[in-house]
Amino acid sequence: MEFENQLEIGNGIYTPSEIAKILRVPYAKVFRWITKYWDGELGKEFAERYSWKVENSMAVSFHTLVEFHSLMQFAEAGVKTRQVLEAHKDLSGTYDTAFPFAMKEVLDNIKTDGFKIYLSKNKDVVTLDGTRQLNMDFIRFFFKKLDFDSGNIASRFWPLGKEKSILIDPKRKFGHPVIDDRNIYPETIHGHYIAGDPIAYISHVYNLSEKQIQDALEFCEAA
Repeated sequence: MEFENQLEIGNGIYTPSEIAKILRVPYAKVFRWITKYWDGELGKEFAERYSWKVENSMAVSFHTLVEFHSLMQFAEAGVKTRQVLEAHKDLSGTYDTAFPFAMKEVLDNIKTDGFKIYLSKNKDVVTLDGTRQLNMDFIRFFFKKLDFDSGNIASRFWPLGKEKSILIDPKRKFGHPVIDDRNIYPETIHGHYIAGDPIAYISHVYNLSEKQIQDALEFCEAA
């Protein structure tokens, strides 16, 4: 089972504070997720750590960021963290991966009733808690903020949705959010705006559409 638990170009680099900003959740919650659940319970399950050290900071890979996004979707549907962890362990064994919630095959077929998590496979719906009990009533998840590579593993993340131009690609700028088709940081645009530069001026200087400017401002101000 392969882990992205080391600094490597193409894996992305995300500290807890950066994850908190991207996903718009409290820093303390992200730090707890990493230390207690991913490095703790799930890491012990596979005798590995999901994080590594960058200077004096903890960091994780792009696929761990994607899994945090998945955890948030389950939480919003009412699923308890314990159920998410049980599903993660079950799926990790089934697909031989440390990042099952970053796989297209899993995300296309994952469901919940607000209490437990299920996987639809071969026309059956089974409970992901170790019992493999058959179930029929569920809510379908739609992961519309992700792109997948040829191996059907999450490759890019659109934090505001694909209708917006803010993109996270671990192969570009070490995974820092950028404006799509450009390597311009949203913070750069936001800095000009709060300094008093008009949107039309910023658009002209950086050769961006006004919509791209607005998307960058929305991302920064929401974070």
